[in-house]
Amino acid sequence: MGTTEWLVVIAVVGGRLILPLLIPYFPLPALLACLILDSIDQSIFQQFPAIPLDGYQSYDKALDVYYLSIAYLSTLRNWTNQGAFRMSQFLYYYRMVGVIIFEMTQNRTVLFIFPNTFEYFFIFVEAVRLGWNTKHMGTKTVVLSAAAIWIFIKLPQEWWIHIAQLDMTDFIKETLFGVAATDSWSTAIANRPWVLILAIVIVLAIIGIAYWIIRKKAPPFDHKLRIKPDPLPPLLRGAEPYRKVRAETSIFGWALREKVALTAIVCIIFGLMLTGGTASPLRIIVGVAIFTVVNAAVSHWMALRGRSWRLLAGELVTMLIVNLVIVLVLEAMERWLGVKSARTPFTMTLFFSYLLTLIIVLYDRYRVVYKARRLYRGEEKEAAAAASRAAVESGPPGAPA
Repeated sequence: MGTTEWLVVIAVVGGRLILPLLIPYFPLPALLACLILDSIDQSIFQQFPAIPLDGYQSYDKALDVYYLSIAYLSTLRNWTNQGAFRMSQFLYYYRMVGVIIFEMTQNRTVLFIFPNTFEYFFIFVEAVRLGWNTKHMGTKTVVLSAAAIWIFIKLPQEWWIHIAQLDMTDFIKETLFGVAATDSWSTAIANRPWVLILAIVIVLAIIGIAYWIIRKKAPPFDHKLRIKPDPLPPLLRGAEPYRKVRAETSIFGWALREKVALTAIVCIIFGLMLTGGTASPLRIIVGVAIFTVVNAAVSHWMALRGRSWRLLAGELVTMLIVNLVIVLVLEAMERWLGVKSARTPFTMTLFFSYLLTLIIVLYDRYRVVYKARRLYRGEEKEAAAAASRAAVESGPPGAPA
C-alpha cells in the first residue's frame, strides 16, 4: 500500500477506535456515528484497490464487539431504568455468547439465532431519553420493545446478512441504481438520480410521521432535548467517592466475577477473530482471570494508598502502563514454565493491554455510578414515603393539631 492507502486505513480504523469512547457521554449520536462508519468503511476501502480486504470480516466483527462493549458499559453509568438495564445486559451477553459459538463453528445460522438486538434496543432507549424520563418505562414497555426489535428488525436483518449472505451496499447499487457493485457511488447516482431523490423523500416522510406522532400522540416531553446522559447523582461529585468505594470493597466480590466474564468473552472473541480461530479459549480464560485478579489487587492497593483519579483519561493511561507490565510478566512466566505458544507480536500485546484496561477501568468507574444511582433512588423513595406518612399523621389541612 502507498501513503494514501495507509492514511485512509489509519483514518477509518482510528475512527472506529475513537468514536466509541464518546458513547458514555453522547450515547445516541456517538453510537449512530459508529453504526454509520461501520456500514460505510468497506465502501471506503473499496475505492482504493491497493488496500487488501482479505481479513476485513474479522476486523469488522472485532470492532463491532469493541463498540458494543463500550455501549453496554455506558448503560451502567447512564441508565436509570433498572428493567431496561437488565434487558440490555441480557441482550448484550446473549449476543456475545453467539459470536463466540460462531467463531468456533463458523456456522452462520448461529448469528441468526443470537441476533444483535442489544444495539437497536440501546438506540431505542436512548431515543426515548432524548425527551422523556426513562424511569416511566414499565416492564411491559421494555419487554415488548425488545421483542419487537428482535422479531421485526433484527431477525430479518440477520437472515439477510448471514443466511442469504447478501450485502446491502451491493444490493442497492446493483438492484436500485443498476450499476456494478464495484462502481463508485457517483457513478451509481448519475445512472439513476431519481432513486436518490425518492430515498430522500421517503426519509423526510418518515421523519415527518415520527414528528407528528411525537407531537400529537406521544405524552408531552418530561424535559428539553437532552443529548447528554442524565446527570450523575450528587454523591458522586469529585474523585474521592470512586477511590473510597474501591478501597472499602472486597476484591473477591461480584464485580470481580463479572469483570472476569466480560473481559474473557471479549478477549476470546478478539483472539479467535485475529488468529483465524486457532486461539485456545481455555488459555484465554485462564490468562484473563489471572490478569483481572492482579489488576484488581493493584487498583485496590492504590486506592488504599490514597490514589484517586480526577480524570478518567489519567486513570486509563496509568493503568495501561501497569497492565502492559502485568501482561509482559505473564508472558515471561509462560515461557519460563515452558508453556508452548507462538510468540505474540508486541503490537498485539499492546492492543490487548489497551482493550483489557479500557474494559476494566470503565467497568470499575461505571459500576460505582450504577450502585450510587440505585442508592440515590432508594433514598428518594424513603424520603417520599416519609413525607407521605407525615402528611397522613398530620391529618387534613385545617385539622386541629
